[in-house]
Formats: sequence, structure tokens, C-alpha cells
Amino acid sequence: MEPPQHAVAKADEALLAELGYKQEFKRAFTPLEVFGVAFSIVGLLPSIASVLFYALPNGGPSSMVWGWAVTSLFILCVGMSMAELGSAAPTSGGLYFWTHSLSSPRCRNLLSWIVGYSNTIGTIASVASIDWGCAVQVMAAVSIGSNQTFTATSAQTFGVYVAIVLSHAVICCLGTAVLARLQTVYVVINICLCFAVIIGLPAATPKANMNSASYALGNFTNLYGWPDGYAFILSFLAPAWTIASFDSSVHISEESSNAATAVPWAIVSAIGISGILGWAINVSLAFCMGNDINSLINSPVGQPMAQIFFNSFGRNGTLALWSFVVLAQYMMGSSMVLASSRQTFAFSRDGALPFSSFLYRMNSFTKTPVNTVWFVAIISIILGMLSFAGSQAINAIFALSVTALYIAYAIPMIARFAFKNNFKPGPFDLGIFVSRTVWFLMMGVDH
Repeated sequence: MEPPQHAVAKADEALLAELGYKQEFKRAFTPLEVFGVAFSIVGLLPSIASVLFYALPNGGPSSMVWGWAVTSLFILCVGMSMAELGSAAPTSGGLYFWTHSLSSPRCRNLLSWIVGYSNTIGTIASVASIDWGCAVQVMAAVSIGSNQTFTATSAQTFGVYVAIVLSHAVICCLGTAVLARLQTVYVVINICLCFAVIIGLPAATPKANMNSASYALGNFTNLYGWPDGYAFILSFLAPAWTIASFDSSVHISEESSNAATAVPWAIVSAIGISGILGWAINVSLAFCMGNDINSLINSPVGQPMAQIFFNSFGRNGTLALWSFVVLAQYMMGSSMVLASSRQTFAFSRDGALPFSSFLYRMNSFTKTPVNTVWFVAIISIILGMLSFAGSQAINAIFALSVTALYIAYAIPMIARFAFKNNFKPGPFDLGIFVSRTVWFLMMGVDH
């Protein structure tokens, strides 16, 4: 009798062949590890730390708490729609492949080209923004360790950034089995870190820095002068960037066992768990950050969350906790390079990128696309050079990643209902009524 895992592997390979591709990767990712890729890229606490500067001046605690709650629900709708498509056609090309198969013959090539490039650019920009956030966090740790006598220059932060990107490229050149096993470690560290802050921060915060419920849940602080409604919407960028790149599970679907089931549940689970834990983290921060938001934004540490921790845990406690924040952010970058390299590999496999013949190569020793890994790393380093043009220029990379990814997310989901096609759902099937309801709600976040 054939072992069950062999039957699953044959079914995965047969489904991929139906989609027009041959099996080139080793399917070493279990369902938990597929979830681990998406969840580690979300990297809740370090991600919230990286983009807290979007919520603090654009509504303060109200935007942190309620902006997160509202945005998370819309993001879940996007994820459910994507999960249904990923279950039907689990291939590394994912979004641009779905667009081509679901769109009208008159425009499918153009739409696929737009989605493919948006997804490729968005994933690479995500690598750049995640690793830049990691570099800033490293420098914040150095500042805290020096009793805030050290202030990093742009060149020093960029140097750390380059080192982080290059180290991620080396890690992502390893074999598939090694990369898969790392995901479980990433999941455990991220969840433990979330609970450490949700529980530990209120316990350690001095009463003088504790806020009342009316302030933490109801205060609206608008520091930049935008109309309040627009400022609140601007704060959505924080959760939108944090709970993003969940398409990463799609990009490793050709390395996943039982991909038609593992990929969609990984997407929905990662978004759902991140939404709940992220909301709890923001509530904890809102109660424990004090009410001087200007001092957090303009802190000599250079990182608002690090300053909140410093005010509550002191120097040594902050350094201990912050080291795990940096580690989790580093893991995010590693998983993001992995996902981005697979999207780039798939797009070059279809001949859509410049130098596709060079990029579409599998390393004979590691059985991984080493060329696309280094391509992603080099482009990310180039994007990081924007740091020398000022903080607003490098912050634009965060906005670029979200904008490009949601263009790529929206088009195949719209194509499914806008054009006549023969879409056949996979094991993850919402049903036509739920699918259309989710689609209408999803359009709220895409627009």
C-alpha cells in the first residue's frame, strides 16, 4: 500500500502539471511551516514597532486601537478571497497566474503583466522596508545601551541594513528543508514575544505612565494638521503594512505539502491570529505609553516603541526585550526574501522579467533559485539608498510595498467576478454567496 505522504506528493505534482508547470522544488514545507512563513513575515511586535510612527501622530491611541480593529477586518476579507484562489490554483506565480486564467482574452496579458510586476515590486519593497526597520531597531538598541549618547547617522544605519540584507540572502540560498524547519522557530518566538508585551508591559509600567481607559480608548491626537477623518485613514497604513505579504504562502506553494489545503488555511490563520494579537498589543501600548506623544516621536532613541519600553522596563529590561524584537524582525526579513525570491523565480519562469533566462535557474546543489535570491537582495540594497535622501524618502518604501501589493491583490479578485470564466474552487470554498459578500467588503480596503 502506498504511504499517504507519497499519495499527497503525487496529487500536488499532478495539480501543478494541470496548471502548466513541472515540479522543480522539493515539497518540504508542512502546513504549520506554510503558516509560519506568513505569520513570521507579519512579525507582529517588530512590525508594529516599525510603523508606530504612522499611528501616533495621526490619531494617537484611538488610531492605534480602533484603526487596527477596522483595518484588520477588511484585511481578513482580502485574505479569504485570496485563500479561495490559492486553493484552486496553488502555484508560486499565484496572483498573476490567477489574473491570466480569470480575465478576458482581450486584456489578460496586460492585467497579468501589471499584477506580476506589482507583486514583484511589492515583495522586494517589503524586503527593503522590513530590513530597514530592523537596522533602525539595531541602532535604537545601541542608543539605549549607550545611555542615549549615541545617535546613528544615515550612513551607519545603511551599513547595518546592507549587512542584514546580505545575511538574509545567504540564509535563503540554503536547501528547502532547512528553510522549512526555521519557520517553526519563528512562530514560537513571535507568539512568545507578543504575550511578553501584552502581559509584561502593563505589569512593569509605573503608575505615572499608565493612561486611563478614556484616554487609551478614546483620545484622538492629530499632530500633523490633517482633517481628523483623513488622519484616521492615514493611520490605517500601520496595520495595512503589518498584516501584509500574506501572499507569501502562495509563493511557496510549490514547496508545500498538500498545498491546495495548506496554503489557504495558512493565509486565513495568519491574518486572523495577527489581527487579534496585534489589537491586544496596541491596547497594551495605548494604556502604557503615557500621554506625551511628541516625546515618543522625537525620542533620542529614534524608535517610539523602544522609548515606551525604556520608560516602563528601564535600560536593562528594555535591552533584553528589544533584543528579541530585533531577532523577530530579522526573521521577518529572512522569510520575506524567501517569498520574494519565489515570486521573482515564477515570473522569470514565464519570461516576464529582464534577464529571465539568467534568473530562471535552480541551483544544482541546494535545489533553490539562488540567482533570484541575490537579485532580490541587490534591488533591496538599491532601494535602501533612498535613506540618504531623508527620512520621508525611505518611509516611502513602506508605502510603496503596501500600494504595490494591494494592486496585485485586487486585480485577480476583481477579475474573478468581472469576467466570464470557468473558475473551479479548490478544497477551501467559501461558496458563491459568501465569496461575493467578502468581495464587496474587500473592495473597501483596496480602495
